[in-house]
Amino acid sequence: MTARLAEVIPVGPLACNCSIVVDDETGEALVVDPGDEAPRILEALARAGARPVALLHTHGHFDHVAGTAEVHRKTSAAIRLHPEDDFLYAMLVRQGMMFGFRFDEPLPVTAPLFDGEEIAFGASRMRAIHTPGHSPGSTCFLLGGAAPVLFTGDTLFQGSIGRTDLWGGSFPEIERSIREKLYVLSDDLRVIPGHGGETTIGRERRANPFVRAETI
Repeated sequence: MTARLAEVIPVGPLACNCSIVVDDETGEALVVDPGDEAPRILEALARAGARPVALLHTHGHFDHVAGTAEVHRKTSAAIRLHPEDDFLYAMLVRQGMMFGFRFDEPLPVTAPLFDGEEIAFGASRMRAIHTPGHSPGSTCFLLGGAAPVLFTGDTLFQGSIGRTDLWGGSFPEIERSIREKLYVLSDDLRVIPGHGGETTIGRERRANPFVRAETI
């Protein structure tokens, strides 16, 4: 596998981390959470010499999907989302109104994402891990290879976890997702969350005050 994390760009008013992962052999790329500021995302793709084949969404909240339509129109990259968050994605305009933003209606999802799916880009693969709790369809993405990275969206943050008081959120579910699907991964695995600074699985397993490892 020759893939690498090319760039992480905080976009939009809530500084969603948009990540660009590139297969160096082919230049094919995945964009994780194109949440806003599509021109900046397109510029980053150009800097990396990358051609996106899919736009992957960790979940359907507005700050993670608001730039999707424009990036898709400019690149034709597939729009991918777990089907349990389709209702949130369809509510983009309403979500924006509730938080004081204006958005256009979203474009249709090209294809659903499923737990365990291996998403191909060039000779590389990214694995989808369904982690419900922040939202019903929340999904993390694991890039393997020599420099593995886990993109956790709003499931797991540095020293925190995603809120569970929005549509379809559940603390018992996010707790179970983190313990059973994320804390079982390697201690030194690099974690890029949906907002804020990066961390590692080991650091969160030891010190995250919301989901503690000793109760696994």
